[in-house]
Order: sequence, then structure tokens, then C-alpha cells
Amino acid sequence: MLEPRWAEGRHDRLPALANELVRLNVNVIVAAATPASLAAKAASNKIPIVIVAVGEPVKTGLVASLSHPGGNVTGLSLLTLDLSGKRLELLHECLPALLRVALLLNPDNPINTIFLNETQDAAKRLGIKLQQMEARQLSDIDAAFSQAATENLEALIVFDDPVLWSFRSQIVAQAAMRKIPAVYGYKEFVDSGGLMSYGPDRPDQYRRTAIFVDKLLKGAKPADLPVEQPTKFSLFINLRTARNLGLAMPPTLLARADEVIE
Repeated sequence: MLEPRWAEGRHDRLPALANELVRLNVNVIVAAATPASLAAKAASNKIPIVIVAVGEPVKTGLVASLSHPGGNVTGLSLLTLDLSGKRLELLHECLPALLRVALLLNPDNPINTIFLNETQDAAKRLGIKLQQMEARQLSDIDAAFSQAATENLEALIVFDDPVLWSFRSQIVAQAAMRKIPAVYGYKEFVDSGGLMSYGPDRPDQYRRTAIFVDKLLKGAKPADLPVEQPTKFSLFINLRTARNLGLAMPPTLLARADEVIE
């Protein structure tokens, strides 16, 4: 029997939902993304927890190490080192003269510190200035893009976040209206008309959570199950969006793409 819970884009609801599952005395909790995973861990140190689509579970304190998680948490990490920096490099490859890039983030997501550090390191190498824009709710999206226009920001990186994922149609529409090339972490943004995305194979990660759940239900201990890192990364490009932006995508970049939407 499954007991699904959904925070509807509100991180503040996660602790209550996690505690509700603990009171139900479920056998295993599956938590998607960093905020939900942290809420689940805070709610129980006994119930096995399988995390999925989280960024840097060691740095965020979810596990002691990837090979020896310790405690009651294991699962799948979404990120590897410098993933955010590679997204900036993709924008620079498309726009070699790029100088000012906006970062759209949800300030309630603790993974932002890691994203920012990685992106800032890449920005220093490339001579690019970064400007943060914040969005917690849908009404913040228009204000963020108005800021981008006012500050003459030339491109955009949208940090991975469940809330921003739920706002993807509005984000993509604003980027198109403002003529801002953007790179995302989720393919769904590209399917909605975003320029490009780069990141791990998320559907495969969610399928693999079932393997962890099965092992735990059969008696395995979370502390003994190493956290998996992604091994396959996918680049998706919307060529139609590139044309609308007046952007000539480099042939070398198109050749590396896993899928090009015409």
C-alpha cells in the first residue's frame, strides 16, 4: 500500500507531511529532492529512507558518505561535481561573448549553496558576472525576469528545484518573451520550449528507487547500501527556440546532444 504526499510547491509543508508518514509507521519513506529528503531525515532516524534526485547528499548532511551512508538514509544522488558549472559552460559555448548571467533559484532550497559555489568557480574561469534572482512562488517569476531585463542580463541558468520545476511553463514563456537564452536541469523545460537542458537521466533514477525499496523491505539496512551517483548525463536542445532567439547553435554542441527538437 502506498501513502503518497505532495507539498504542492511549498517547502514549509514538508516537515508536517514527513511527520505524518512517521505517525503512520510506514515501512519505507521515499523522498524526492533535497528539501523533502532533509524533512524525512529530521522526522525519523529509524524508518529506512530512500532519497532520489538530491544534490550532494554528503554535503547536505543526509549521509555520512556515499559508500557508507550510515544511519537510516540511502538512495540516489542527482549531482556530480561541477554539474552547475558545466551548464554555464554550455551557455558560454553558445554565446562566447557572454558577460552577465542570471541565476534563478528558490532561496528555500538548501542545495543552492553548492550550486552557487560550483557556478561561481566556472564564472571566474570564464570571466562572467553572475546575478541571483529568487522565486518562491509563481508571482515572483515576473519580478525576477523584470530584474533580468533591467540589469541587462544576457542569459539564464535555472537551478534544480521542485518548486521552479512546477513553474516551468511560466519561466519558459518569460525567457522567450524577454529573448533570454536559458539552460535548465530538467528536460521538461525543453519540451515546454526552453532552449536546452543538461543533467542526469532522471526517469532512470526514479525507476532505480524501486530496487532500493525492494532490498530494504527484504531486510537490508540503509547504512549498508551505498548511495548511487548518476553515470549518464543527457543534453537536450530545442533548435526551434534557438532560431526564435536568433541564436546559431554550434555544430559541435548539436552533435553532442542526446536529442534535438526541431
